[in-house]
Amino acid sequence: MSQKILIVGAGFAGVWGALGAARVLDGAGVRSSDVEITLISPKPELQIRPRMYEAEPQKMAAPLLPLLDAIGVKYVEGSVDGISVQDRTVSVVSANGQQHSLAYDRLLLTSGSKLSRPPVPGLEHAFSVDRIEDAVELDNHLDKLAKLPASPARNTVAVVGCGFTGIEVATELPKRLREKFGADAAIRVVVIGTQEEIGPDLGANPRPFVAEAFASLGVETVLGSGVVAVDADGVRTASGQRIEASTVIWAGGMRASPLAAQVSSNLDPLGRVEVAPDLRVPEAPHVFVAGDVAKALTDDNGRYALMSCQHAIVMGQFGGHNVAADLLGVPTLTYRQPFYATCVDLSEWGAVYSEGWDRQIKLTHAEGKARKQMINTQWIYPPAPNRAEALAAGNPQASFG
Repeated sequence: MSQKILIVGAGFAGVWGALGAARVLDGAGVRSSDVEITLISPKPELQIRPRMYEAEPQKMAAPLLPLLDAIGVKYVEGSVDGISVQDRTVSVVSANGQQHSLAYDRLLLTSGSKLSRPPVPGLEHAFSVDRIEDAVELDNHLDKLAKLPASPARNTVAVVGCGFTGIEVATELPKRLREKFGADAAIRVVVIGTQEEIGPDLGANPRPFVAEAFASLGVETVLGSGVVAVDADGVRTASGQRIEASTVIWAGGMRASPLAAQVSSNLDPLGRVEVAPDLRVPEAPHVFVAGDVAKALTDDNGRYALMSCQHAIVMGQFGGHNVAADLLGVPTLTYRQPFYATCVDLSEWGAVYSEGWDRQIKLTHAEGKARKQMINTQWIYPPAPNRAEALAAGNPQASFG
């Protein structure tokens, strides 16, 4: 009977985890009949989540079956709704609602994160760009608005959240709205945040460029007062300000998949598992965790990975490598990712690209935009379904030295 590696989730960490695990088995000469790798997800695709703020979100998915076939990884369609670390099984619900159980010898949990939705009254009226389905729903809504008579509320979008997603959505909206509503439409985009400054996690260096882009594009800010109520016609802030808007977009931060709590009780405030240096769960040594569900040190200076594709890809490589290496009884690798870069898309203004945790500015305006387009259209996509190329992409030690 073959041994089984299960990978839960087909986000960035899951896809590169499959590449990493397959690479280890290939290098050891292990046949798929002896060790079986299975990837479980609702659809055989990688949603390119960092691009959901762009136009045509329905195109932001990369098919996975040819790639998985090339590296000998099985695919199971379904959603995991339960994990038993005692029995070493996962419960899978298929698209038609049928439930079945899969056993594993080693598990790599890469179930990602979802948009945090706090108990704000009326939040069901808000749109998001969390998944393709959400972004398409927003796009369809804007198309419907375009058929209505112009009014201040129709032409206003309130973006709740002033972090990376809120900034990129807000700066892209003026162009997208004018394409839909007409070049002469009086567009109003308002970013609302509880923090006193835009981009609180960006640091001091990129922030002036974001402010410059906002001014150039006409994006307004309402800071220091969060949204306390949402309805179909706008939002109300804690300070009592009312903003009439036919479109509200919620970009209020992320929360790790609830499956994290089923493999560990040691979670951080974002719901992420506190993992060992090799991404193993100390309480369940046969389980490894990578991506947005893992709180993992990136270096020896106390810095932790962020919920980003940049960290998820490399963590996936390490997690895939380690889950297979551990099964074969060979040493695992300590996850390290000392290189860190930030690239914030600011639409027609350009983009700002920085390197290091202190975010030293390297590229801005058109040069920054060129880098962002390279990242968004090439670097974060899976490799071609060529076995040698795909296995090479799973090498954790080739990413950031």
